Amino acid sequence: MTTPGYATERETTEGRVFTVTGGDWDTITGSIDPLSNEKIVVNMGPQHPSTHGVLRLVLELEGETVTECRPVIGYLHTGIEKNLEYRNWTQGTTFVTRADYLAPLFNEAAYCLAVEKLLGITDQITERATTIRVLFMELNRIASHLVWMGTTGLELGAISMMLYGFREREYILDIFEETSGLRMNHAYFRPGGVAQDIPDSAIKKIRDFLVYMPKKLKEYEAMLSGQVIWHERTQGVAILDVTGCLALGITGPVLRSAGLAWDLRKTMPYCGYENYEFDVPTANTADVWGRYQVRIAEIRESLKIVEQALDRLKPGPIFVADKKIAWPAQLAVGIDGMGNSLEHVAKIMGQSMESLIHHFKLVTEGFRVPPGQVYIGIESPRGELGVHAVSDGGTHPYRVHLRDPSFVNLQAIPAMAEGALLADVIAGGASVDPVMGGCDR
Repeated sequence: MTTPGYATERETTEGRVFTVTGGDWDTITGSIDPLSNEKIVVNMGPQHPSTHGVLRLVLELEGETVTECRPVIGYLHTGIEKNLEYRNWTQGTTFVTRADYLAPLFNEAAYCLAVEKLLGITDQITERATTIRVLFMELNRIASHLVWMGTTGLELGAISMMLYGFREREYILDIFEETSGLRMNHAYFRPGGVAQDIPDSAIKKIRDFLVYMPKKLKEYEAMLSGQVIWHERTQGVAILDVTGCLALGITGPVLRSAGLAWDLRKTMPYCGYENYEFDVPTANTADVWGRYQVRIAEIRESLKIVEQALDRLKPGPIFVADKKIAWPAQLAVGIDGMGNSLEHVAKIMGQSMESLIHHFKLVTEGFRVPPGQVYIGIESPRGELGVHAVSDGGTHPYRVHLRDPSFVNLQAIPAMAEGALLADVIAGGASVDPVMGGCDR
């Protein structure tokens, strides 16, 4: 007996086997009589470039009007949360960074804050490490919003915006690479601090970027904000008011474009955000235009935070002092990323056997985390990114679950799309800014 709405199943000698098909496609299409009904059912995605990744939308149409929209997800499921259970707590950063791949540093930050809370060392994280985290998160927020502007511009006909958005993002990725050795998926934030100190050359690049980026933002606005086609494709399109956002659990720029200034950096501060001067941009249009305005304004606010973080960057350690937690290996950035410093390897090999054993045990087995469970929420470029971490007292997580904003916010697409034109599904879906790596995990 199969429960309606679930995959068919059968018992075998290997256990229960599920047959997963394309959702309820056959049921939907079979219920429509093409002779007496004007409705047609079409697939948009998962290969469609305008669904922002491998998102599939099953659309029921009457002419050009969408009467029903069903998002189908799971095409980018990578088993990140399950894999975490088979790695030590430090290795977990290598997995979570690959979830929302446009905001990897936010995944790492939320995970590390959760582990540090379980360990009870939140107050021991050094000032320099915390400031570097804020600095890099805000740069990552700008990079993520630039991808949104570029891809949304491309999908709505402003092809040049794609080129310019990715051009400026490259500048930020160069800064990340110079510090962590990698452009994306850095595993740079670690429980207890950061893996590598920020070099002086990267600080100079950031200061140059602070001069360079505001001019580019004015160019974007000159190109888009007064453009008639951009107005037609965004104003009054894909409206979702604050009541709808709250009912669906929508957070981030989509919620703030409806007029509610909910930003966890202000409402539930972490990493010392309460000590930074910045505003929470909002709009009152609750449409694609409002989400565009909010993200442009957020880039400007992030630039203000980056400048303040640079001014607060005082010399000091980048890891907790507790040697039972602090990663013992001194790392170096090379042409192929970040790895062991050969000088440090030579040093520990020449020291006592006890220090070598401690190094080996901590790197291979990892530190133990006291039993308990925590939830940490931070403000990612897409909304509230939460980590629910559970420890049974071992060296591996018992369970880690990500509350990814892309997954929750995708609920908004049917609410925005149904009753609108097919072309507006593209604009509405883009304005949510889903990243399927984070949604599917």
